[in-house]
Amino acid sequence: MKIKNDVFVYAEGGGSGANSAELQGEFRRAFSEFFETTFLGKTRRPRVVACGGRDQAFSMFCTAIAQGKNALLLVDSEDNIDSSHQPPPAGNWKPWDHLFVRDKWVKPEKAVDDDCHLMGVCMESWFLADWKTVGKFFGQGFNSAHLPTGPIESVSKANVYNALKLASQGCKTKATYGKGPHSFRLLSLISPDKVIAASPWANRFLEELGRRKP
Repeated sequence: MKIKNDVFVYAEGGGSGANSAELQGEFRRAFSEFFETTFLGKTRRPRVVACGGRDQAFSMFCTAIAQGKNALLLVDSEDNIDSSHQPPPAGNWKPWDHLFVRDKWVKPEKAVDDDCHLMGVCMESWFLADWKTVGKFFGQGFNSAHLPTGPIESVSKANVYNALKLASQGCKTKATYGKGPHSFRLLSLISPDKVIAASPWANRFLEELGRRKP
C-alpha cells in the first residue's frame, strides 16, 4: 500500500547480475540504517530503490517523475564537481548541469534541481568523513596514514578507492577493502553527522529529505 507521504530515492548501487537481488537488499538495509541515525529516524525515512548502475537509476527516476511520484535521484558525481555547478560562487546547486556535461543526461521535463542529488564523488567518499569508524571496522593493521586529508569532495574517485585499499591491505582479520564485501556494511556504521559536516552535497540531500517528510 502506498503511504501518502512516501518519498522514493532512486539510487545508484546494488550491482547487477546473478547475485544482484541479495546485494540490492543489503544496499537498501544499509541506507535504512544510515537514515535511522539522522533526524529522519525510522518514521521519516525515504524508500530507497536500489537500481544497480547509474544509467538504470536515471531511467527509473525519469519514469517515476513522469508518473508523478515524489522522487529523488541519488548518483555518484564520478568526477569532481565544477565550481560553476555548486555554491559558491554560482549561488545555486546545479546537479543536472553536472550530469549533462558528464553523462549527457537531460533533465526530465517535470524534474527540478531539488530532485537531483550527487554523492561527491562517490559513496566511498563519505567513509573518509568518519575514518575512525572505518578503522575500527577493519581492526588491527588498518593504516589511516594512507587516507587523504582535506575536503572529501575534492578527492578523485580513483584516489578514494586507492586510499581505502592501501589503508586496509595490512589488516589481520579482514580482507583489503572491496566494494561488494565492505561498502554497505560501512555505510550502515558511519556517522551521518560527520558525513554532513564534511560533504555539502550530502548535507543538501538530507535537508531535502527533511523538507519532503516533515
